Amino acid sequence: MIDFGIKDIIDILLVALLLYYLYSVMKKSGTINIFVGILSVIGVWIITSGIFDMKLTGTILDKFMNIGLIILVILFQDQVKRFLVDLGSQNKWRAIRRLIFRQEDTGEDNHAHIMPIVYSCMNMSKTKTGALIVIQRKMPLTDYEKTGDEIHADINMRLIENIFFKNSPLHDGAMIIGQRRITAAGCILPVSHDMNIPKSLGLRHRAALGMSQVTDAVCIIVSEETGNISVAKDGALSVKISAIDLEKILSQALS
Repeated sequence: MIDFGIKDIIDILLVALLLYYLYSVMKKSGTINIFVGILSVIGVWIITSGIFDMKLTGTILDKFMNIGLIILVILFQDQVKRFLVDLGSQNKWRAIRRLIFRQEDTGEDNHAHIMPIVYSCMNMSKTKTGALIVIQRKMPLTDYEKTGDEIHADINMRLIENIFFKNSPLHDGAMIIGQRRITAAGCILPVSHDMNIPKSLGLRHRAALGMSQVTDAVCIIVSEETGNISVAKDGALSVKISAIDLEKILSQALS
């Protein structure tokens, strides 16, 4: 008789949650094929070793599984880092504390820092000034800030527009905003190689999507060709959004 209790149910649920999280992360980062490949290897290993007791194949796969964790950490170091940062995020524990003690978050402080970004994007959209703005959430962006010029200035609409003015030496790179300040400009971002991105979208959109795949940052793009505003967040790209939608996205993402 099989002894199946509450502990086994919890065990299965934890494994299911872990697999779902891995699936969602790899789907956002465009590596879903690798996830399917990993599941296939695990399935073959279970069938050959546990069901059919095939010793040679089972032994080879056992050796592979022993080093498989190290290989996965190397392949997905950005995703692992993102998971650990998200797990230990002060914002998450602060949200849990608000939930327990029924504290309300007015969001007024965030709104005061969001509106200069929204207004500057509106103005640059009208003049078709290309721009790429990265807004930090939980994950630190120090490595990307070092690829550009450090600024450390208050968020200011005119400053943002001047940095992306076409004759500015920093207009081609990305601006990074973190801790409610403009921290750097002219930064280099990782480019997404997702084949599903429309060919009509340029390098700014690919860089924004790539940044959103390896970090939890919110990336705003203003197209130099059309003036359209787009947002990349959590590995997804939203194009041709309005100023009102942009404000809502930033308010939700930074709350």
